[in-house]
Amino acid sequence: MTKVAAIIGGGVIGGAWAARFLLNGWDVRVFDPDPEAERKIGEVLNNARRALPSLSDHTMPPEGAISFHDTIAEAVAGACYIQESVPERMDIKHQTFTAITAACDKEAVIGSSTSSFTPTELSGEQQDKSRIMVCHPFNPVYLLPLVEVVGGTTAAPEAVETCMEILTSIGMKPLKIEKEILGHIADRLLESVWREGLWLVNDGVCTTEVLDDAIRYGFGLRWAQMGLFETYRIAGGEAGMLHFISQFGPTMEWPLSHLMDVPDLDDALVKKIADQSDAQSGMYSIRELERIRDTNLVSMMRALKAQNWGAGAVLANYDAEKKAALGEPDLSGLVRTVSRTVPLDWLDYNGHMNEARYLQAFGDATDRMMEIVGCDAEYIASGGSYFTAETHIRHIDEVSAGAEITVDTQVVLGAGKKMHLFHFMRASDGRLLATGEHMLIHVSLETRKAAPPAPHIEEKLVAIAKAHEALPVPEGLGRFVGQGR
Repeated sequence: MTKVAAIIGGGVIGGAWAARFLLNGWDVRVFDPDPEAERKIGEVLNNARRALPSLSDHTMPPEGAISFHDTIAEAVAGACYIQESVPERMDIKHQTFTAITAACDKEAVIGSSTSSFTPTELSGEQQDKSRIMVCHPFNPVYLLPLVEVVGGTTAAPEAVETCMEILTSIGMKPLKIEKEILGHIADRLLESVWREGLWLVNDGVCTTEVLDDAIRYGFGLRWAQMGLFETYRIAGGEAGMLHFISQFGPTMEWPLSHLMDVPDLDDALVKKIADQSDAQSGMYSIRELERIRDTNLVSMMRALKAQNWGAGAVLANYDAEKKAALGEPDLSGLVRTVSRTVPLDWLDYNGHMNEARYLQAFGDATDRMMEIVGCDAEYIASGGSYFTAETHIRHIDEVSAGAEITVDTQVVLGAGKKMHLFHFMRASDGRLLATGEHMLIHVSLETRKAAPPAPHIEEKLVAIAKAHEALPVPEGLGRFVGQGR
């Protein structure tokens, strides 16, 4: 059954919410009175289609359908999740929630993107307050996983839990905040840095570019993977946080911050900041900056996923759920071992997939086949594994970022200590892109020498190889470099 989300307000945040749901297979119904809404959301969607699939090692579900509606009532009809992202004015919020609650399904979850108001304030004029909660995301919503979920004293616990489940299912990290507070958590931290930054520029201590450099070349990188307290725990050395606080606690009395003071944002300071910002980044359009930002975020988040850490752990869990949903493959014919989108960071200077990434894709296919025959993480931890002894790759056609690729694997030989695999990489239109031939030898991880596999592994591998004897001999099998195709 198709899931339906309604997006009320299609600006920067609303449009990105639409992209997150749409690319995760939901139908999306949008209301926004802006006559340019469809165009603007279309541009956000183009960015999302380029970036979001790059985060996963599996193909995204089929994209849902997006539709635009003239009224809130039309947009929320049939939606089980509704996200409000209208301007931060309480009168507009109240009018919007009144229109939503009058027309939506009685079990629908209603989230607000607000960074300024609490659930109690948002639901103040509504008779049924049980389904209204804050779901405050971070831009770009289609890439960054964090959502601050605040049910406050008014939202029903079961509605909050349903909301958390929905957001998790689309690859996000819902963070349940138990206590209502203006600005929630993250924006309060951001506001403190923003205020101090305004003072530093106002007082002529630095320019906007120098201030940004201080963040992106220093503590910003640390925060991206360990946050604030974990970073300072390490800074305390072997004694940890206790030592850090005892050493640096007294500096809290030093005049190192303006705290809540804000410089007068008069015309002169506004112009100073705007001029410096133009000098820093004015050579790029906003859309160009968005694409640069998205490419950088994809690369960083994929690196964190490889370590199963921070935001990367959210991506890894999301991929694990998609992998589990695939079920057991049919082993009688070619075995589908990879199905994914080519990520942005797999491109080379020619604009197509780097040759090393072909090897990575075929390596992933080999890993999957090892899992299928029982050589999984648990087995490897027990002391046995397969080592690759020889690899041959033929590059047949080029492929670019965003393309969906599959790898199908044939077991040419599976007997004794040997596992001989032949991989076919194809594009979504069926074009053969490359082949990879791998010879693997089973080894004892204790002796690092060839050794027979466990009986249950050899039995399954032999069975697959026997079934695959009926398949055609792969073209290019056993070929050496320089031989014709």
